[in-house]
Parts: sequence; C-alpha cells; structure tokens
Amino acid sequence: MIDVKLDRNDRTDLYEQVAGEIRRSIADGEAQPGERLPPAKDLAAVLGVNTNTVLRALRLLRDEGLLEFRRGRGISVAASPERGAVVQRSRELVEFARRHGYSAQEIIEIIGGMA
Repeated sequence: MIDVKLDRNDRTDLYEQVAGEIRRSIADGEAQPGERLPPAKDLAAVLGVNTNTVLRALRLLRDEGLLEFRRGRGISVAASPERGAVVQRSRELVEFARRHGYSAQEIIEIIGGMA
C-alpha cells in the first residue's frame, strides 16, 4: 500500500496533500506503472478523510495522466511522473493557446511544424 502522510496543520487542501503523496510514491518507485491502487474508500479510511477527498485527488492525478480508471478493474498507475508532467504541461499549452484564439487544429499544426 502507498504510504500517504497528511499534515492537518498544513494550509494545503487535503485532496492536494493526498495527490502530492501519491505523486511522490510514483516518483519514488513505490507505485509502478500498471500497479493497482487500493479502492478510494479504503484509502479514505486509512487516512481518516472523506472518500470524496480521496476521489478528488485521484481525479486530479488521472487528469495529469498519472492514473487510469477502469470500470471493474479499479484505479492503476498509468505512467511515470515524467509523462504526467508532459501531459500537464500540454494541457496548460492548449488552454493558453485557446485563450488566445487558436483552434485545436491550429495547435496541432504548430506542434507538427516543430517536429
């Protein structure tokens, strides 16, 4: 099981602390790509937090590309922290470009021209 420690005196939101600890576990090799995580309700019980807090952290990590949710199979580590960082930066780039009026196709063309 992933070793997650929370600091209730820290002003950082609990879900961000949970996400950060899981991110650290993946970076440290405690959780390998393909490895399944315990169910959110089990993590919540161990941590003494609401299940929704854990689910919010897990969704954040899924959106970063680090976790994969599969119906009937649970949640597993999808990628290395490096891939997760690339996914997150890519999302930021797309949001930035869209705010400046670029379409998805235009973004793809710009990136394709760099290769």
